[in-house]
Amino acid sequence: MFGVSVLNFFCGKKIFYAATKKGKQKWFATALMFSLLPLFYFKYANFFIDSFSNLASFFDVHANKYTLNVILPVGISFFTFQALSYSIDIYRNRVGVETSLVRFTTYVAFFPQLVAGPIERSTNLLQQFYEEHEFDIKRFVEGAKLFIWGLFKKIVIADRLSVYSDSVFNNPEAHSSPTLIVATVFFTFQIYCDFSGYSDMAIGSARMLGFRLMQNFNLPYLSISIGEFWKRWHISLSTWFSDYVYIPLGGNRVSISRWVFNILVVFLLSGLWHGANWTFVIWGALHAFYYFIEFIGKKTLVLIGAEDVMKKGYYKFFKIIIVFILVCFAWIFFRANSVSDAFLIITKIVSFSGQLWTGGSSVTTLLSVLLILFLIGVQILQFNNKVSIYFSKTQLPSYVEWLSYAFLLITIALFGMSSNAFIYFQF
Repeated sequence: MFGVSVLNFFCGKKIFYAATKKGKQKWFATALMFSLLPLFYFKYANFFIDSFSNLASFFDVHANKYTLNVILPVGISFFTFQALSYSIDIYRNRVGVETSLVRFTTYVAFFPQLVAGPIERSTNLLQQFYEEHEFDIKRFVEGAKLFIWGLFKKIVIADRLSVYSDSVFNNPEAHSSPTLIVATVFFTFQIYCDFSGYSDMAIGSARMLGFRLMQNFNLPYLSISIGEFWKRWHISLSTWFSDYVYIPLGGNRVSISRWVFNILVVFLLSGLWHGANWTFVIWGALHAFYYFIEFIGKKTLVLIGAEDVMKKGYYKFFKIIIVFILVCFAWIFFRANSVSDAFLIITKIVSFSGQLWTGGSSVTTLLSVLLILFLIGVQILQFNNKVSIYFSKTQLPSYVEWLSYAFLLITIALFGMSSNAFIYFQF
């Protein structure tokens, strides 16, 4: 991380002071290449070695396979993208040059969001290191509230749901269609509570210190389209790919075939960013496919003059359900241990046969369902602007708000589990 920080700090200066465009391009390419090399080495080298080896075997070409025995540094994808965004912004003249190496490395290594985001930009976070951060009790309380809510989502909801979903996904052969459906729905809420819980804790702890981090989740499972889902899910990564990959490729101001290519590249890279496994690549490709189908469907409705239907409440509700089902289906590939496991799970699900497994404890399963219903209830209130988890926007009376946080703390103490690491730590 220190090496990537120093590299981008040094290249940022060279880019900023380069007299010619060619000089800027040379130092920008240096920053890009040497920032991504460690990421490729630690995260993707074995993946490509295995993939080429399997491809060669398919064509009856057998060769000795050498794989690397390395440990993936925690948060490498996050701090690499955060450091690289500075060099890109310098190259685009979006930000001034940073003169302090200490300030820049502190920006890259800012501990609340270091290992799992949000992936910050120099235009937001780096500038805040120039400000004075005096203690403010109101700001501290706001941050503490968000931290408690994130902690609740992680160790009460996500970790409890993982008891069921991990057991099923790690042994799909032994489970029936209803069990696999329940495990998929449980994992859908587990990964949301796990990752958004971390983001809330990161934003909350930064807030307590006086820093403002960008919002990373905004009720993604209430989206009425896949496009909207990606504007609400892992917002810092989605906007990173949009700003630094999709738009430089031409965005949507190109021919339809080039636009299809751009979308496909962004979603495939997004899948590969999450992990060096074909399951993640298929997960990204599935979302690209959804995006194209949605685009065609929308154009068709406009063509037949059904725009009014698209504004109806029942139509939006129907779309929320459809988008949720599609996202659930894609999570199967994200969570499955292998591509063959994913297809086995799908095959068994569509058989619609077998008994529901309660995970050894019907109480645990029932409690998991109740927690999901509680989360959905809170999010519907958020969606309708009745409450807000983010900083003093709630419409609740203050005593109700404080009782709510007391309830969360008691629930964390009674039902919290702390056996699982955050899922996104592996990325």
